[in-house]
Amino acid sequence: MLLMLAQWLSQDIRGFSVFNYITLRTVLAAMTALIISFMAGPRVIRWLAAKKIGQAVRQDGPQTHLAKTGTPTMGGVLILISIGVTTLLWGDLSNRYVWVLLIVTLGYGSIGWYDDWKKVVYRDPKGLASRWKYFWQSVLGLAVALYLAFSSSSPAQTQLIVPFFKTVSYPLGIVGFIVLTYLVVVGTSNAVNLTDGLDGLAIMPTVMIAAALAVFSYVAGSSVFSRYLLMPYIPGAGELAVFLGAMAGAGLGFLWFNAYPAEVFMGDVGALALGAALGTVAVIVRQEIVLAVMGGVFVAETLSVAAQVLYFKHTGGKRIFRMAPLHHHYELGGWKETQVVVRFWIITIMLVLVGLSTLKIR
Repeated sequence: MLLMLAQWLSQDIRGFSVFNYITLRTVLAAMTALIISFMAGPRVIRWLAAKKIGQAVRQDGPQTHLAKTGTPTMGGVLILISIGVTTLLWGDLSNRYVWVLLIVTLGYGSIGWYDDWKKVVYRDPKGLASRWKYFWQSVLGLAVALYLAFSSSSPAQTQLIVPFFKTVSYPLGIVGFIVLTYLVVVGTSNAVNLTDGLDGLAIMPTVMIAAALAVFSYVAGSSVFSRYLLMPYIPGAGELAVFLGAMAGAGLGFLWFNAYPAEVFMGDVGALALGAALGTVAVIVRQEIVLAVMGGVFVAETLSVAAQVLYFKHTGGKRIFRMAPLHHHYELGGWKETQVVVRFWIITIMLVLVGLSTLKIR
């Protein structure tokens, strides 16, 4: 039905085709992904429950989380299905960036899938060994970095853009660009995964950041708007808005089932994939610093883990936080789970607005 609708809408209507309008296809992609999530969500949850793919909860974590034991996990597959089908329906499949994003998303999703599968099906608490997880993440991260580095058509596409300043940018060169791309893609992937510890905590910031990056993608892909807003012009980048629209719609659809009390968890299959996709888009449109600003919650969660581990090792067992990642620190401090989630959402809204303001404040 959705395919027939897409084919009908893609036909010439009153002398024009919807496929000439990125903004319209972005909206339609968001709506399509949302509908797919709503329709497929209950079936996916029932299938996960039937296969006994349930969440294991840390015994040393907040005691309120013990009630979550057995809740279906690996629900991120619902997000990936919605994004994939929607992008194939509404995206320009001749655009190389669309395929880069699809490959990165599904590639990191596959790593997460295998990790989750080993944990819940084979009852291996360690899942995929950390060294192998990072190895395959690094392989994909380096692959996309090399591709983007050697396919860039102008030096501006490999510069590090500093937001809020009109002409401040730093040429990275090929090697610098490859290193930065690797760090952004792999780092963002793991940052989203670390944040995914409470009902709805990771998915809503992902939706908001995806929507904001869709605006940056549209501007970067327009020779008129990019020149007016002093952003590098990236031919073809506007098509990323369609993919990001699908991500936002799929994320909102998933949130319907992931909101407290969650019926399903995202798992690594969703978190690793979504983070890698956001990082890849930020690199393509040259907004790595803006991504770090808008994803401040992801950054804080990651730094809290790093600080906790380093401090623990160097002090012989002392801790900075009650528990890491950061959201558990506030839970153990007396905040309810819903308070932590909503307050982190509010912080993300403010940070996303700051990020969007960099479009004009230069």
